[in-house]
Amino acid sequence: MATDISPTAHRDPAQTRVDPATAAPEKLSRESVAIIATLLVATFVVILNETIMNVALQRLMVDLGVDAPTVQWLSTGFMLTMAVVIPTTGFILQRLSTRAVFMLAMGLFSGGTLLAALAPGFEVLLLARIVQAGGTAIMLPLLMTTILTLVPVSRRGAVMGNVSIAISVAPAMGPTVSGLILEHFTWRFMFVFVLPIALLAFGIGARFLRNIGENEKTRLDALSVILTVPAFGGVVYGLSQIGGGGGGPATPALAALAVGVVALLAFVLRQLRLQKSDAPLLDLRAFNFRMFTVSVLLLVVAMIALFGAVILLPLYLQEIRGLKSLETGLVLLPGGLAMGLLGPVIGRLFDKVGPLPLTVTGSSLMVLSLWQLSRLDAQTPVGWIIALLVALSLGLALLFTPAFTTGLNPLPPHLYSHGSAIMSTLQQVAGAAGTALLVSIFAVVSAGAGIVAGMHAAFLTAAAIALAAVVLSLLMRKTDGAAGHAGH
Repeated sequence: MATDISPTAHRDPAQTRVDPATAAPEKLSRESVAIIATLLVATFVVILNETIMNVALQRLMVDLGVDAPTVQWLSTGFMLTMAVVIPTTGFILQRLSTRAVFMLAMGLFSGGTLLAALAPGFEVLLLARIVQAGGTAIMLPLLMTTILTLVPVSRRGAVMGNVSIAISVAPAMGPTVSGLILEHFTWRFMFVFVLPIALLAFGIGARFLRNIGENEKTRLDALSVILTVPAFGGVVYGLSQIGGGGGGPATPALAALAVGVVALLAFVLRQLRLQKSDAPLLDLRAFNFRMFTVSVLLLVVAMIALFGAVILLPLYLQEIRGLKSLETGLVLLPGGLAMGLLGPVIGRLFDKVGPLPLTVTGSSLMVLSLWQLSRLDAQTPVGWIIALLVALSLGLALLFTPAFTTGLNPLPPHLYSHGSAIMSTLQQVAGAAGTALLVSIFAVVSAGAGIVAGMHAAFLTAAAIALAAVVLSLLMRKTDGAAGHAGH
């Protein structure tokens, strides 16, 4: 991204990526702190919006006169757009300047939010959600790439810990915020309240954000872009529909999944071919770095467990315990807050002790928490459920920051944006896969043995999957920066 930082930035840490050893003692410049803070706030806002609709779907069915499968497209369409756009962000971040990418992301998000607030009917609201998702998809890879470019290796753990505030607290707050809004206002105010914050972040970024890194005149491969739609869209849609149930036939979902897998294979083969001419849409050479591969697999397992819990627990709390939407949101909130607030602390610990003790502790805690959640029944005290959620969140926090940082640290600068895009894409796919698998198990077992038995089976499956995280955690090793190698 263009190196037109103002004259005060000649000491900018963007240049420290060349030699992390000499960069370690440096402090971040005020300008770098301002850039990262702006992107963090913007990322928090757009990710909060991702889950804000979840408890509003019942209200929207009544107000907009649509059925359950139709209204579900407000969530499915958002997720599909994210899955399709994220793989292109590696190219976008290399081709455009930091300011241009930020303005594009927040412009799309703010425009979509305004359109949603004014939407006269379901079709326009769905279009608005798709526009919002386009902006959301760009923001997290932009934040991660900027941190890799500006922050010395010795301090990346602490700064990456702050990212967990955006990716953990925001989704947890979404249902609570929307529950509070729907108690007192119409559904439109979910967007009315978000819009001023989005516009403020847009204005601050437009005023203070400076370009960092260097642009690369890479060309866009049209076939790769076309393949992202059936590849990532087909896989996520197929998995989400299998998991969503809805009582309909499974054939369309399985067909979409099959098309997605074939298209994904074609996409991968296309990228491997384009790598020979240094022009891939998504550069898969990041997987040549062992710690990147291990970290991505660890994140995938953690996301399957996290998304499964996020979907299953509201079902348990509402169907078995009879809690309302707002009460359910309040029960889920402490876990998300704990994960986010502990993120910076864990980040600083990571910088001192490395990933191994943190990830082993975190994965073990995740397995134990999910196992205990598999033992819930109709009489389990709500306080114990909150305690288990906080323990699960602590376990995930001990995984996320070390995995992000350990995985991205060894990548050379030209792979920063691609590595971030790969991680974000696979998190979306893993979330859809986790939801599909665990909700399907829940539905099948519930049909024969009751809801409590279905919940037990689903959480027990999540705990079994989480055992893979323990094994992967044992492989984690501290990584240095990519000072001397090109990564080819």
